[in-house]
Amino acid sequence: MRVLTDPALRVAALDAHLAVAGHGLRAALRDPAAIIPVIEEAGLRGLGGAGFPAHRKWAAVAAEPGPGKWIIANGNEDEPGTFKDRFLLAETPHQVIEGALVAALAVRAARVALYVNPREGATVAGLRDAAAQWMAHPLLAEVSAAVGEAVALRVVESSGLYIGGEETAAVASVQGGFPFPALKPPFPASHGVGGAPTLVNNVETLAQAGHILAKGAGWYRGLGIGDAAGTKLFSLSGDVLRPGLHELPMGTSLRALVFEHGGGMLGGRGFKAVFTGGPSNTLLTAADLDVAMDFDSLRARGSRLGTGAMIVVGDGTSILRKTAEYVGFFAASSCGQCPPCKVGTFQVARLLERLEAGNGRPGDLEALRNLAALLPGSGRCGLVDGAATVLASSLATFPAEYERALR
Repeated sequence: MRVLTDPALRVAALDAHLAVAGHGLRAALRDPAAIIPVIEEAGLRGLGGAGFPAHRKWAAVAAEPGPGKWIIANGNEDEPGTFKDRFLLAETPHQVIEGALVAALAVRAARVALYVNPREGATVAGLRDAAAQWMAHPLLAEVSAAVGEAVALRVVESSGLYIGGEETAAVASVQGGFPFPALKPPFPASHGVGGAPTLVNNVETLAQAGHILAKGAGWYRGLGIGDAAGTKLFSLSGDVLRPGLHELPMGTSLRALVFEHGGGMLGGRGFKAVFTGGPSNTLLTAADLDVAMDFDSLRARGSRLGTGAMIVVGDGTSILRKTAEYVGFFAASSCGQCPPCKVGTFQVARLLERLEAGNGRPGDLEALRNLAALLPGSGRCGLVDGAATVLASSLATFPAEYERALR
């Protein structure tokens, strides 16, 4: 079942999009007060990594008084192995904007920032064109009347840095500042852009909203498997025959993703592991192939769905090497505000590189284990936690690779 990736949605002209979609925005305009209850009934969750119930975020912003509220459609997407948002923004920008306008109606926000990574130059240009079409369309005037303020769409280029995707960093970027993550509370829902209540949602989350309003909460729940709701975009990469973007029912098994939709392992190699949800989460092995790929099932397994990026590792690929690569990315991405993050990720990266090069020293493994235990929770954002998580998971799951590096 393709919802977000339906070829019919890949049109450049807004009127062509509205001919096959747009029913969700019209339904939202008929009864703005019903939007959040429908989103709650549908079970929509944040699809940028955390899986937080969308209706709770929306309700928090809706409860804040006064004009001047913001929506940030977060499409920064800079983590290795994740490429779903760039597809949505490049190929189906109108459904992202429609979803953002549904959210604007729900929370009475008049300012919508489409927050996109500047490295995607063609996407930025296409998004500006799509936003201009909406600004000139009569439907936007109807949204403005319902919100009570003139609604404006604005394309904002992010810093292009990984930390720019964290919600308080996105707020800072939209304000024109450097994307330094901020301490919470206050949360953006009460104190966001310019001090105004701000809803920050991943573009995949917002892209679902119009379809839910058009077809109903029951339809959306029925797309998932078991207790999971809706569909999920999985960014599949690594040692598989058919890497790429796969839209599948939420709750699809890891086995089906890799061996059915991904075509199996590259070169007939055995399945060794997968970095779930991108490189900031835990590793799963062949013993986990039948796990359902949804937020709750993976959490019960001690892992996380994250962004839905699945980086597959086959036999013969070094987990130590991959871990060193990903921790090195986090070390280079630290903004430097929090010394434990900046110094800690650098130290972990240095130790891993030394081990991977065959120059490990006695005490290196103990130092890595200590850092994996000490670093979580020491930063303003989740960057250091992600580095510590992948380190701890690789140490626990593939200890022999680390021990061999010391011989």
